[in-house]
Amino acid sequence: MDEEIRKSEDSLTRGSSDYNADDIKVLHGLEAVRKRPGMYIGTTGPEGLHHMVYEVVDNSIDEAVAGFCNTINIRIEKGNILCVEDNGRGIPVAIHPTEGVSTLQVALCNLHAGGKFGGKGYKTSGGLHGVGVSVVNALSDWLEATVYRDGKIYRQTYKTGIPQGDVAVVGTTDPSHTGTTIKFHADAKTDEGDKLHVMELDRFDFNVLCERFRELAFLNKGVVINATDDREEVPVEKTFHFEGGIKDFVSFLDENNKIIPEGTEPVYAFGNRANAGGEAQVEFSLQYTDRYDERIYSFANNINTREGGKHLVGFTTGLVAAVRSQLQKTDRYKKDKKTTEFIESADFAEGFNSDVREGLSAVISVKLSEPQFEGQTKMKLGSSYIQGLVQSFVYEKLNDFFDENPSFIEAILDKTVNSARARVAAKHAREKERKKNDGGVLPSKLADCSEKDPANREIFIVEGDSAGGSANQGRDRKTQAILSLWGKMLNVEKTREEKVAVNDKLQPVIASIGAGLGATFNIEKARYHKIIIMADADVDGSHIRTLLLTFFFRYMRPLIDAGYVYFAMPPLYKISIKSKEYYAYDEEERVKILAENNLNAEDEKSYKIQRYKGLGEMNPEQLWETTMDPERRFITRVQLSDAIEADHWFSVLMGEDVEPRRVYIEENATYANIDA
Repeated sequence: MDEEIRKSEDSLTRGSSDYNADDIKVLHGLEAVRKRPGMYIGTTGPEGLHHMVYEVVDNSIDEAVAGFCNTINIRIEKGNILCVEDNGRGIPVAIHPTEGVSTLQVALCNLHAGGKFGGKGYKTSGGLHGVGVSVVNALSDWLEATVYRDGKIYRQTYKTGIPQGDVAVVGTTDPSHTGTTIKFHADAKTDEGDKLHVMELDRFDFNVLCERFRELAFLNKGVVINATDDREEVPVEKTFHFEGGIKDFVSFLDENNKIIPEGTEPVYAFGNRANAGGEAQVEFSLQYTDRYDERIYSFANNINTREGGKHLVGFTTGLVAAVRSQLQKTDRYKKDKKTTEFIESADFAEGFNSDVREGLSAVISVKLSEPQFEGQTKMKLGSSYIQGLVQSFVYEKLNDFFDENPSFIEAILDKTVNSARARVAAKHAREKERKKNDGGVLPSKLADCSEKDPANREIFIVEGDSAGGSANQGRDRKTQAILSLWGKMLNVEKTREEKVAVNDKLQPVIASIGAGLGATFNIEKARYHKIIIMADADVDGSHIRTLLLTFFFRYMRPLIDAGYVYFAMPPLYKISIKSKEYYAYDEEERVKILAENNLNAEDEKSYKIQRYKGLGEMNPEQLWETTMDPERRFITRVQLSDAIEADHWFSVLMGEDVEPRRVYIEENATYANIDA
């Protein structure tokens, strides 16, 4: 038997002994894209689908950055057809000097073909790799490109990236009317057929797209981006236009926060800089609030570099150096001996960088030619020269601003010193808790599992001893742990870290996960790779989920980014029909179950229905069967499609300012589902 297994494994790894020229597969044109779409757009799921839109829109934005476009119209038509129209110069249509066909066809059908390689068409560009619109063409079952140039209207259509004829003149227009319109439908399975496709779905999420459009409008002041969703009976229209650019961006981030110093506007600086490595356009804007975290968003050529990079390092280093310079030359704290001693202590120096950034909201944006990104998804900027360039620019501009605005820097220095005191207090609180739990003692409310590999372990965080007891009895003890919580949960949006660290409701969560808190959080130490919040399917349960999610977002954010946080979905109803039992997870499913059994709500004698008011009403077997069994349960992974939008709504819904929350409730009361 072992020999058979060895031979089987050998055949899988070694392949056939016949290996010749016929085994070498050559992919021509856009075939490579259709064969391996994930290499170009990341995934074939929702993120990849939306990335296709961004690639087309980025081309229009490049026209705007170059100074030739000020309006971009994006429309989702019925049937999930996506249309992007700009008033730029229009893609050239003349015969290409080396390819012998229209330049439009070259741009749409050839990888690494575009105006970003020769240095004349665009000085900077988001679509630097030159594969954007051609990849979209390859992954669309049909695409139509229309160009307005020289008083004529040119058009060419494609199917799965293959031209369906030459570029043709289809009309005339005013010579002043220029631009490009790209219309496409993703090559995804629809209700019309089951043939093989490269994309998993074709349905765009209008709200997700609009988050990116708003971001682009902030980053390119003056550009108007109109977005329309025509799929509903009443079209939804949104316009994004910000004359203040990233200064307006920072104001948007802080519209629900208390500004420090009160009444001040965001600091803003813009300039062109160069050093031995290269040149770049740099702009940044920042503002301080009374929050306890930092929010810094970095961009390179309009690309959201979510993983940061050299420009972000340069920005934070320049900021900290400027504040340190102001601290060293101020006499503000010399009259207070205790404060002076504290500022000169090792504890103060240890976390000064993070103290300066507490409560900071900032946007740093650079535009440079030929940037070096890490991968096609461009999540991190690697161009080394940009770090020193940005650092010197930020240091110079901020020092000048601080010198000219002494009351501003005094407020920031006071905030920094107070932050340091709170940080040191939090450190001592954590050390105290650590000593209390020496020997690796886990919380008494935790029923741990026996599996040792965190990747195969999951923890259910359950509110209440009753539900926790049922979950404990019904669980798989090898892979599933249960942590029971009790009492009112702390809203961390309004609390400093030192209080969070010792809170009796949250400390068991911190200790159970075992990866630290806040700035010291280390996801590599997480004891579970599935953290499942299991709360009742009512308003109180929703509140508990929101409080825990706020905690994870503010103090254990890497768990969410890694996809480790989930919501359990317990059923709302148990329906007994004759000898069979069904579970309905929402009202729609309840109606569907009755209909499938030829029943309706009036046939009350033909079935029994139980409305679960809480998890504690289920016995262990029911809880396992409906909510915990990996083979049958429904769990929802918490994902952040846009961290900026998530941050905004956490501030609105969980912050101290009541007015924005009141406005939100008034505007959304129609959709509220309040339990009786």
